[in-house]
Amino acid sequence: MKTIAFLYLGVALSLILLFVSLLIPLPKKPAEKAGIPKTLAVSTQQSKLEVILTGDVMLGRTVEIKSAEEGDYAYAFRKVGESLRQADIVFINLENPIIEDCPPHTDGFKFCASPKMLEGLVFSGVDIVNLANNHAGNYGQKGIEETQSLLRQKGIAATGLGELVILEREDTLFGFLGFDLTTRNLSEEDLMIINQSNTKVDVLIIGVHWGVEYTQTPTDTQRVWAREIIEAGADAIAGHHPHWVQSSEIIDGKPVYYSLGNFVFDQMWSERTREGTVVELTFRDGKLDSLGERQTYMFFWARPSFSDAYPGN
Repeated sequence: MKTIAFLYLGVALSLILLFVSLLIPLPKKPAEKAGIPKTLAVSTQQSKLEVILTGDVMLGRTVEIKSAEEGDYAYAFRKVGESLRQADIVFINLENPIIEDCPPHTDGFKFCASPKMLEGLVFSGVDIVNLANNHAGNYGQKGIEETQSLLRQKGIAATGLGELVILEREDTLFGFLGFDLTTRNLSEEDLMIINQSNTKVDVLIIGVHWGVEYTQTPTDTQRVWAREIIEAGADAIAGHHPHWVQSSEIIDGKPVYYSLGNFVFDQMWSERTREGTVVELTFRDGKLDSLGERQTYMFFWARPSFSDAYPGN
């Protein structure tokens, strides 16, 4: 009898527990938020990196005199500097040494500028200059070394002195070389340097001083050299020296600008010497993604403006 009684009691307790469980609601499972995937895909593609190339920049002679008169040593760059410094790298051809004891001068072809004139390069975000040209050595080796030192103090690198210069941006290595071919020919040694440099960087950009002054068309020799430079490993060529804008072409997918003309200069005596081209090269994953050009014109003394942004001084 006790066994049956305990059995009835167990059944009764089970029924009571079942009844209570029906009265007490179970906790709800949290709802998943709509539109949010459980796994987020992360892009491994690098962002775009922009490199700007300009033509000849000469900060001495009446460019410095005009800047001093204006009380602004970045005077020449005021209309273009803000745009330039948005780029990741700005590469110019610096057509004069920077020295402490540069004498004031209004004419002649022995160029120099005082350290004050570096304000314009800093304002414009210039990262690297080419010194492989026919005026960088106007004050000898001492002038070149002083120029390098003063540039370095402003965080600006210099190429064109025989060694590869590398600038890193977001894990992409940009290499820069410069060659002055105004008084000599492109050599096998030059091509070997280009070839070796190409193995050390993702993008190799070369500044070349060449051609005939005040001419609109590159020579046949320049065209041959351009192909040899590209085949040796260059990804882009920025040409200068003619002081006029010349044609450009694409060789094996690589842009070649034979002359970008004058950017900042006091050659105000003709239309063509007032003109320049600013090139905007965009790279992604170490490859050229796009390129663009903007034309400049020095409407006022040695001060370029983007032609599509004028009027204004």
